[in-house]
Amino acid sequence: MSRLQKRDLSLSVEAGELVSFQQAGHEFIHQKGNPGWRNSDTEMFPIIGPTNEAGFQVQVPRGSALLDQHGHLREMDYELSQQVEDTLVYRKAYQAGTPIKNSKYPEKSKRQWLVWPYSFVFEKRFRLAEDHLEITFVIDAEKDMPFMLGYHPAFLLTTDKSQVLAGDRSISLEEVLAAGSRALEVPEISEIVLRDTRDLKITSKGFGHFMLWTEVENMICVEPISFYPYAVNQASLHEGFQYSQGVQEFQVCLFPV
Repeated sequence: MSRLQKRDLSLSVEAGELVSFQQAGHEFIHQKGNPGWRNSDTEMFPIIGPTNEAGFQVQVPRGSALLDQHGHLREMDYELSQQVEDTLVYRKAYQAGTPIKNSKYPEKSKRQWLVWPYSFVFEKRFRLAEDHLEITFVIDAEKDMPFMLGYHPAFLLTTDKSQVLAGDRSISLEEVLAAGSRALEVPEISEIVLRDTRDLKITSKGFGHFMLWTEVENMICVEPISFYPYAVNQASLHEGFQYSQGVQEFQVCLFPV
């Protein structure tokens, strides 16, 4: 477990996963073991969305890739590559064509091994600033590698009056619950406020959109995404790809309000 502290802000990261972010003792992050989800955050890369109805195949310029829901990055382990006073840097590296074991097999998936035909290095950087937390994703990939990126953090809810403010739109927890497993799309926006006992402003750079998901009333996932996967059928998921220009950065910031 790695920890950072600055003034009244603190965070804890376990194997690259943000398991705590607090201000003056108030916890913003969903705690593993509580109802809702077994994780507290993860990444969706190099795709977002399910693939089972397409035979777990995603069309890419090099043929087809074998991927399960939300890609194979989450099946790989982070290594801590740097820790300084206010920053933690975690890293994953993938060599094109390397089979990655699917943890969902056989209980929740028919695909035992996942394979992607491109090499990349993926960094996740946490920096604790004076009044907020910066989470930066750095993707160093082969030129023209197709990819989508989504960040999937889960936030703790402590009141039954929680809501999400997105521009002029106010979204109730009931609306998010009603969207079910598809998640609720919040398109073309880079800032959201999660209103709860303590408000949290969530900003993003490079993503372009958000989606919201939960199946319980004590937690909500506010997810910056580069593409909303349910805009197309699974066989057309490749329509949501962007293409690597080499090294690209995406950023999410959490501001306690």
